[in-house]
Amino acid sequence: MPRDYVLRPFRPPVELHINYAGELNRQQYEAVTALPSPALVIAGAGSGKTRTLTYRVAYLLEQGIPPDRILLLTFTNKAAKEMMHRVADLLAGDISGLWGGTFHSIGNRILRRHSDRIGFKPEFTILDREDAKELLKSCIEEVKTNKDPRFPKADVLADILSLASNTRRPIAETLHEEYDHLESRAAEITSIETMFTSRKRTANVMDFDDLLLLWFRLLQDNQDLLELYQRRFQFLLIDEYQDTNKLQSDLIDLIADRHKNVMVVGDDSQSIYSWRGANFRNILHFPDRYPDARVYKIETNYRSTPEILQLANAVIASNTNQFSKRLTASRGSGAKPVVVACETAFEQARFVVQRALELREEGKSLNDLAVLYRSHFHALELQLELTRSGIPFSITSGIRFFEQAHVKDVAAHIKWIANPTDELSYKRLVRLIPGIGGKGADKLWAAFRECWNHPADHPSTDATRPKELASLLQACGKRAPKKSAVAWAQFSTTISQLEEISEKPSSMIRLILDAGYDEYLRNTYSNYRNRLEDLDQLSNYALQFPTTEEFLSQLALVSNAETDEEKPSSESEPRIHLSTIHQAKGLEFSVAFVIMLCDGLFPSSRSLERSESAEEERRLFYVAITRAKDELYLSYPLIRLNAGYSNSVVQQKSRFLTDIPDEIIDTWNLRSGSY
Repeated sequence: MPRDYVLRPFRPPVELHINYAGELNRQQYEAVTALPSPALVIAGAGSGKTRTLTYRVAYLLEQGIPPDRILLLTFTNKAAKEMMHRVADLLAGDISGLWGGTFHSIGNRILRRHSDRIGFKPEFTILDREDAKELLKSCIEEVKTNKDPRFPKADVLADILSLASNTRRPIAETLHEEYDHLESRAAEITSIETMFTSRKRTANVMDFDDLLLLWFRLLQDNQDLLELYQRRFQFLLIDEYQDTNKLQSDLIDLIADRHKNVMVVGDDSQSIYSWRGANFRNILHFPDRYPDARVYKIETNYRSTPEILQLANAVIASNTNQFSKRLTASRGSGAKPVVVACETAFEQARFVVQRALELREEGKSLNDLAVLYRSHFHALELQLELTRSGIPFSITSGIRFFEQAHVKDVAAHIKWIANPTDELSYKRLVRLIPGIGGKGADKLWAAFRECWNHPADHPSTDATRPKELASLLQACGKRAPKKSAVAWAQFSTTISQLEEISEKPSSMIRLILDAGYDEYLRNTYSNYRNRLEDLDQLSNYALQFPTTEEFLSQLALVSNAETDEEKPSSESEPRIHLSTIHQAKGLEFSVAFVIMLCDGLFPSSRSLERSESAEEERRLFYVAITRAKDELYLSYPLIRLNAGYSNSVVQQKSRFLTDIPDEIIDTWNLRSGSY
């Protein structure tokens, strides 16, 4: 048996003169000064996770560990820059030699050193998402010579291949688990993946996922390089470990296999990204993979009041798969969290607006206020109410609800039937038809205008009703490409059906989905389930409008208000923040409103089918609660309009709210007044 012979550090220990015991709390200090061994640091929300990691780096250097023997991995460029900046501050600016950055940046660094081992040249280029999709499109065209219009688009395939890579699952298994409507396409998609991989190698390019996958294969297939990096990285420090996927976890385990000095820091209660490949089991089962691991818990929260943390502890306690912990506050007492039952979503919106104005009068800036929700469509009524009230707001949940492609597609149907001279809406609809692009849409618009202006010249139209859109479409459809003939006929039929219910916008939306747009979503977007849910709720939202004109007017009102807020001239104006909870993770606000806490909305109806998903939803609620520093408001509507029923539907309040003991919350009963 070979024995280990320990070499003394070839650099003298760094003298930083840091008073660790004085600058860290007891739990942080124990983690920072831990002896070499596997370590899992469960750092609760607002407990100083980044501080713990940076002081750990400083401590290792003071113990004589050379900087280039430490590997510090984070998830985002922003987090990496912040971490390295804090380390530099502690070390008086000298971080030369320290390996720190995102998983992908470190993978890029290593792959360029050894690119020849994997069949690439060191000057390989990295494709951005758009370039990767273009290359993937050409592979699809080469494999799918029959131009099947129902074959999934490059966007969807890119997400499938990415998910398969990061979860280390075969294509067939990935489809079965996440894209069951495409299971019959497994062989074709696998062929495209093979061609895509070959084309990238020939062009000496990698996509973002390759930086991890090829890094893993490089080490797995080259024992000498594996030993080189296992010896080099004596200490591994991993941030946000609860968000790692299977590939990242396997990479860490592979590199750490020699020294076992891997410290992972995260919070299992904030694992909320399974939908993009994050594996909750990585953090949960870390002690199983590293039997000698020590578990450190950092539970002192520096963000929130004791009352808010008491609520957070009560909510997360219902999850069975977790490391037990209890957040304690370093701050003084504050107001109890408030639970508010509202009659409707519009009353909920009025409550949020009124309370926000009151808080502003009390001295709070709108910048300190946030409204958090599970899904985009939960904020529909609130956006409208904020617009009506003239309250500036920003949306940090990505693209605005009414500016999303699927919402604009459906709105274009309704807009065009209401106004047949709307050229933009017509062209948007026509471009949805397979085989018709921008130039084809221009020609078909000219053909439609000709039929519109001279209906008597076209025998297929009824001269007594020259403005009937379906008849006009049939007449000018002769100009459509032959390969689009069947789809054009279906389009004409759909328009005919929509004309019959043109004053019922809610019914129009459901008909558009049933007439084939739902299939279009499935083949075009990897998150098609979320988009279908958006449109289902848009249909419910439309129920309140007696005419199509009023519905479209309100859409325009909210959309224009959202556009106005982007103007640079008003960037400094305080605004209330609207955000999905996923996008708000890592942020904090003086006051947080969490809305739409109804069963089927939050938790979502799909999550209730599996216990694992239900627990992730509860973790998402926990994340929302722990964003609040001073005040927290939890609200839900009792009644929700539903297009699938003849009457309004009574909502059940979220099961998460039933987990909360009455004595730790205040309940507000709304009543009508002079609003």
